[in-house]
Amino acid sequence: MAHVGEIQVDEDDGENNMAAWLLGIKTLKIQPYHLPPLAIEWTIELILSYVVEQLSVVLGPHDVKVGIKALGICGSDVHHFKTMRCANFIVKKPMVIGHECAGIIEEVGSEVKSLAVGDRVALEPGISCQRCNLCRDGRYNLCPEMKFFGSPPTNGSLANKVVHPANLCFKLPENVSLEEGAMCEPLSVGVHACRRAEVGPETNVLIMGAGPIGLVTLLAARAFGSPRIVIVDVDDCRLSIAKNLGADEIVQVSTNIQDMGEEVAKIQNAMASKIDVSFDCVGFNKTMSTALNATGTGGKVCLIGLAQSEMTIPLTMAAVREVDVIGIFRYRNTWPLCIEFLRTGKIDVKPLITHRFGFSQKGIEDAFQTSAAGGNAIKVMFNL
Repeated sequence: MAHVGEIQVDEDDGENNMAAWLLGIKTLKIQPYHLPPLAIEWTIELILSYVVEQLSVVLGPHDVKVGIKALGICGSDVHHFKTMRCANFIVKKPMVIGHECAGIIEEVGSEVKSLAVGDRVALEPGISCQRCNLCRDGRYNLCPEMKFFGSPPTNGSLANKVVHPANLCFKLPENVSLEEGAMCEPLSVGVHACRRAEVGPETNVLIMGAGPIGLVTLLAARAFGSPRIVIVDVDDCRLSIAKNLGADEIVQVSTNIQDMGEEVAKIQNAMASKIDVSFDCVGFNKTMSTALNATGTGGKVCLIGLAQSEMTIPLTMAAVREVDVIGIFRYRNTWPLCIEFLRTGKIDVKPLITHRFGFSQKGIEDAFQTSAAGGNAIKVMFNL
């Protein structure tokens, strides 16, 4: 039974729609997932029809039902898995996990004209209110009422089927796979960051962190025209991957903040020119301090990673050099550009997918353990 207001509705998806539920710290279990309708106008007549006829899920007129076929594990998913929280988002009850996804349309609402059954789509996972000032100004990613797949209390998309607004489902070209479609979500972070930092053909870019987000930021910065990109990390394996993906130079650093001065000089020498924009894809005191000190006068530092909620950083010295500090949160209006980058081959995300698992109890446990362990795992992907 699913709850719609005070009415309980029998549905036909309970037996054949299963999802990965996060039940506790490092505890995942595949269990039935009853799909909720999203945007139905609940008139008395419709409620009576449910009670009398016990109909199955009725899509809202602008919604679609999607059979999920590919889903990647994100760093936020791993945080939820390991600690039941990510930043200020706390899991307080069982929750379906996952949000980097793509699939095939199985059913469309009565008013959906842009998509048809059988279409392959990538899903943008956040549903904004579309009413607040931020939404009306086009900055819907900052909507305070955002309902985002797998971000508590909203259930995610590691499931056989989900219901989602049609305008947040983007048709994939024939030459873009469902796995690549799922990769549009992390790639969108890099694209949004490059837009915010105004990366272009004259922008030399420094990237702190060669994890999944650092690597998609590398790919996005190159697609936006950056002529020279230096990437920094503590892990030699990930730096090798970054080099293979096209980084001009790689710099290995330590976790010791006492080494920062020497490392800043090393990074600047590796760039061999002014650093115009730095992206901190980690979010520690040291990574942000390094970025602020390494960035050239008049440049920009964009904070992407959120490892620490509070930092002690050298803002005063950055301010007198007019180094702008900007932040990003998720993304907005990025899927069409991401899909175009993939269609044209301007960005190739396939090398980032290092591990694949099936959708089974053992598969979800092994996949999350692999992703949480780090090492050579960049993007862990489910094939459903």
